[in-house]
Amino acid sequence: MASTTFSLSLSTLASSTAYNSGNHIPTISCKSNEKSSLCLSSSSFLGSRLNVSRRTSSANPMSMRNVRVTCSASVLPSALLFDCDGVLVDTEKDGHRISFNDTFKEKELGVTWDVDLYGELLKIGGGKERMTAYFNKTGWPEKAPSDEEERKQFIASLHKRKTELFMVLIEKKLLPLRPGVAKLIDQALEKGVKVAVCSTSNEKAVTAIVSFLLGPERAEKIQIFAGDVVPRKKPDPLCCG
Repeated sequence: MASTTFSLSLSTLASSTAYNSGNHIPTISCKSNEKSSLCLSSSSFLGSRLNVSRRTSSANPMSMRNVRVTCSASVLPSALLFDCDGVLVDTEKDGHRISFNDTFKEKELGVTWDVDLYGELLKIGGGKERMTAYFNKTGWPEKAPSDEEERKQFIASLHKRKTELFMVLIEKKLLPLRPGVAKLIDQALEKGVKVAVCSTSNEKAVTAIVSFLLGPERAEKIQIFAGDVVPRKKPDPLCCG
């Protein structure tokens, strides 16, 4: 039987309107070495009966037909992979964005990211990359160095402080888990399905979310693969090679 992994992630937002309207809906995709793919329409699937859309090989590759399947022990995924921001916790608008702005204010950079702007910036993966792209486009603050290597250090220092402020929010549990996340993880762990969190976010931030919001008992069973523990972040093509 083919090994199957379910991946839960937040799709890149097409516009700031989608971001601002609260359309942060996690999508669940099934990847396997079979020719067909399954896209689940429910976030509670372990041992449950589900409506799914099954894409099959045909003359029209976009054609879809609905089927009903029952997930049982024989078809459980080998792993359940969660993104972090927007999937485990709705962190972006009232978490990361606020922490970025507080950092900019502390450093007196004269920069503020409102909701619409941040929605656009989310198209860029990684906080350090996001700040760099923004400053390259709008101009670097007067307090920023002009040397390229020194700018990298400047961005790294901003991101370090931003992460510290963000972790305070997490430790105070001001950003709760999204509904159903803990239950789904418990279902997976009880059935022997491996669980991991994969994110371009800073490893400390992801670890804090898993530890403080999911609790130490769950955290010790969950592997974390964060942006700073790999040499190349998405969307670098080598990540998917």
